[in-house]
Amino acid sequence: MKIVFMETNTLGTDVDLSRFSELGEVVQYPLSDPAQNAERIKDADIIIVNKIPMNEGILAGAKNVKLICLTATGTNIVDFDYVNSRGIAVTNVKGYSTQSVIQHTFALLFYVYEKLAFYDSFVKSGEYSKSDIFSNFSCKFNELAGKTWGIIGLGEIGRGVARAAEVFGCKVIYYSTSGKNTNSDYERVELAALLRRSDIVSIHAPLNAATNNLIGEKELAQMKKSAVLLNLGRGPIVNQEALAEALLSDTIAAAGLDVLTVEPMSPDNPLLKVQDSTKLIITPHIAWATVEARQRCADEVCENIRAYFRGEERNRVTK
Repeated sequence: MKIVFMETNTLGTDVDLSRFSELGEVVQYPLSDPAQNAERIKDADIIIVNKIPMNEGILAGAKNVKLICLTATGTNIVDFDYVNSRGIAVTNVKGYSTQSVIQHTFALLFYVYEKLAFYDSFVKSGEYSKSDIFSNFSCKFNELAGKTWGIIGLGEIGRGVARAAEVFGCKVIYYSTSGKNTNSDYERVELAALLRRSDIVSIHAPLNAATNNLIGEKELAQMKKSAVLLNLGRGPIVNQEALAEALLSDTIAAAGLDVLTVEPMSPDNPLLKVQDSTKLIITPHIAWATVEARQRCADEVCENIRAYFRGEERNRVTK
């Protein structure tokens, strides 16, 4: 079997991929090259890929391909009508980054909720050394205990965030973007009620027709002026222009984002107008990317290939 790893850099150069050599001949390419991608997989039996579209345009000349392994949970890069017509199996990986995303949710929150950028600057600028008291109360912040945490998308990650929020003393409510999720552990509410009642709103939903542009100008206006919005789902769920305006006009207090509509960030992204780090933190889609999660992702792909050899449909997706 010839295994072609198309974008190893999307997992990081520190991830151990040596296990794949036990499965067959392995060819690794660090980055996508649109002019060369089709040629690179021409003789492949198995393709390991993250962002490169898997459609007829790239796969037509790859006559030996039997399996496409995605180093991600999302499957939107795959043209399933085409690969199914060819009998090409597709697998993804699930749950590998759950703990990482939960952890990062709270990292984003506390950065803005406790005004850490301000206090870090206060100390490092030398102002603290000049202070006549041992503390500083210039930038006020609050306890989480007693606050309401609203979760949009109560899947595995959302439930993990909910449990952690409860440890901090929060009341958790949630909105089901599909309308099908019922969880008796938490109060389910409609979106408007969640936005109106919540002190923290965190998004952990997939991007689909129901969530695209879910949070816009009208929805932001429904939130408390003291509220914090966190997006760890997908960028287009939140309208970036509306969010920038809401932050600049103090419609809401702060936001923490790990995802954007266009990644890498466009140089004309309206959120770049918000330079106050006590109001906004943006990280470059790293919530999933702890060392452990990236290695777990690679290991899961390896197990998917082993399962395929055994005739098992482990993590198989068909649409």
